[in-house]
Amino acid sequence: MGEIVFVGLGLHDDSGISLRGIEEVRTSNHVFIELYTSLLPDFSLERFEKVVGKTVNLVSRKDLEEDNGRIILKAAENGKAVLLVPGDPMIATTHVSLRIEAEKHGIKTALVHGASILSAVIGLSGLHSYKFGRTVTIPFPDETTAETPYSVIAQNKELGLHTLCLLDIKTQEKRYLSIHDGLYALLRVEAKRKKNEVNMDTLAVGIAKAGSRNPTIKADAVKDLLNQDFGEPPQCLIFPGRLHFMEAEALITFADAPEKVRRAVE
Repeated sequence: MGEIVFVGLGLHDDSGISLRGIEEVRTSNHVFIELYTSLLPDFSLERFEKVVGKTVNLVSRKDLEEDNGRIILKAAENGKAVLLVPGDPMIATTHVSLRIEAEKHGIKTALVHGASILSAVIGLSGLHSYKFGRTVTIPFPDETTAETPYSVIAQNKELGLHTLCLLDIKTQEKRYLSIHDGLYALLRVEAKRKKNEVNMDTLAVGIAKAGSRNPTIKADAVKDLLNQDFGEPPQCLIFPGRLHFMEAEALITFADAPEKVRRAVE
């Protein structure tokens, strides 16, 4: 019986993989990597191959989604195949589908977790993990309006929960939605709905380059974040819900939030 091991690469470069992950790669028969579900800004495939002593095969969205991961399933029929994935391997639903398909074919599966943006933003911001509601992705505005993200923020806020907004990426086209454009997309929906959920005075947190040695994190009103230079991608946004006093203190300390956020404590 063959095996597929899904290995998380972490968030920024080729040093984010765990020691167990490296061992799984070194003892595998076939190694694959996908780099389309997220951006690893400083990842070097050449450098990584030297570390693990293996040739790593790049697979595309078509290989995993349209072809249902057939190339990896075939490689795992009589040996161990490793699929390297940005972040944590099961965050992208396409990998869940591949794992289900493998098990149906009698192929064992295993997971080696990596740092995820879902946990990284909690550590960087100091917001409490149990107070995050549904996560949502803000799409490129040329494809669709940001109605769903706006609705999710409103629903979470009604429950007092924080909202993590991922920003759309198209790695093959080297297109990455910025915090600036994500905020404007939400403001366009606000202008249409007029529910006062995301306006110029709404508190938000912008985070860029999570997982790097020098991430950028800034909490402020939307109007001020629009003028903030967050640098290179990847970037994301958090819209805080009701704040505990320790969360307010964390945003002031870690994200340079204005002192007035203390007044938002409930």
